[in-house]
Amino acid sequence: MTLEISPKARLALLATLALSVVAAFMLIGAGGNWDFVLPFRGAKLAAMLLVAYAIAVSSVLFQTITHNRILTPSIMGFDALYLLIQAVIVFSLGIDPLTETGNPNLRFAVEVVLMTGFACLLFRALFNGAAHSLHLMLLAGIVFGLLFRSLSSFVMRLIDPNEFMVLQDRMFASFNSIQTGLLWVAAIAIGLASLAAWRLRHQYDALMLGREIAVNLGIDYRRTVMFTLALIAVMVSVSTALVGPVTFFGLLVSNLAYVTAGSGKHHYLLPMAVLWGVVFLVGGQVLLERVLELNATVSVVIEFVGGLLFLFLITRRKS
Repeated sequence: MTLEISPKARLALLATLALSVVAAFMLIGAGGNWDFVLPFRGAKLAAMLLVAYAIAVSSVLFQTITHNRILTPSIMGFDALYLLIQAVIVFSLGIDPLTETGNPNLRFAVEVVLMTGFACLLFRALFNGAAHSLHLMLLAGIVFGLLFRSLSSFVMRLIDPNEFMVLQDRMFASFNSIQTGLLWVAAIAIGLASLAAWRLRHQYDALMLGREIAVNLGIDYRRTVMFTLALIAVMVSVSTALVGPVTFFGLLVSNLAYVTAGSGKHHYLLPMAVLWGVVFLVGGQVLLERVLELNATVSVVIEFVGGLLFLFLITRRKS
């Protein structure tokens, strides 16, 4: 006789694990220096929680409307556009805007507006309600991603080597040099977008069944998909502008959620993906910093694991 664990119990177990790694991150090695530990680790933890939440939710929603568990929002060129923006800023204005001497609020606003505006323009131009338009949009996203990466490489070759060293730090997600003043702005933007998405969670359950079935069930397919793509654009743009690009992180946590949720409903899938994101980001940071005492960036390790998972999913689908 096999013991079947309900989706609620699975969520509770994973939530306990997530709270454990959060407590470990805040307590291990503190040594009673709470005046320094709480502000420094608290801001770092808040950034990791925001990124885990935004990337996990946006990845699950994107895979729902594209009906593909391999695709993530990064396939639309968000990460490549972010790198191109950083390269153009350094080439035209120098390294001051990327350092503490610059205006982080202005840079954050410019990055979010440019990335969100690019996504919305692409969605509006390519999505006309036809069944093939979503696939056309994905193909265009891949092409734009390649274009942005090529332009970034070209601009980087024109930058002074000393300035390139500063720019290189912006190519990978980092939680060590976060502007704490941006956390509230990012939290509000991500919170409003996720609240709007949560109200549509039952419609997303219908969208998972396919376009024709969703339309027959009374779902306004075009309006729901366009609105969801706009929410995804906001969440991905804010999280990327806050800490940097994380390409395969969403693929990793979303597929783990599908395997462990025990249900295909989004009010289980979305929290499960978020909790897995917290476990990987915060737990990975604890393992690297507190246990192994390494200075490596946890995002690099996650990208490596996520890349292996991507190759595994591709080869499994081909077989």
